[in-house]
Amino acid sequence: MDFEAKIISREISEMLWDMERTVGTAESCTGGRIAEAIISVPGASKYFKGGIISYTNEIKEALLGVDHDLLEEKTAVCEEVAIEMVKGACRALNTDYAMSATGIAGPSGGTKDIPVGTIWLACGNASRVATLKVQEDHGRDINLAIATNKAMQLFLDYLKAENVPMKELEG
Repeated sequence: MDFEAKIISREISEMLWDMERTVGTAESCTGGRIAEAIISVPGASKYFKGGIISYTNEIKEALLGVDHDLLEEKTAVCEEVAIEMVKGACRALNTDYAMSATGIAGPSGGTKDIPVGTIWLACGNASRVATLKVQEDHGRDINLAIATNKAMQLFLDYLKAENVPMKELEG
């Protein structure tokens, strides 16, 4: 894990600690890298409950409740699946928030419509989920590092937006 992910993880840690909220992960292509970034900060057991590595559609359906027809129609690499993974992880892990990643890290597996390096990231809770599509192919290891960092930044931005004091919103 790189320095940037550790810095972001520390900020996430402080926010979740202060908010007394919990998070979990549902990862496909990143295979636990997002969870690893989260637990890099001492004390993560206070807010990180766990993660589900749902590398196959079977696990996405069985453990996260991702709709079979959605997977058949749009494949696992789409925004809707990333959203369902977040909601499913919140349910399965009983967390306030979850983060997800689903995509094609490479070096093979891509298609004309979904090229290698396409990764959908999502974070949020049962009622509001933010998403981000990554489309960069720099080789498998770099693709996964980029996706992990972007997922962490997406979640940090999400938490900051959730945690805006009412006075700031009114002003």
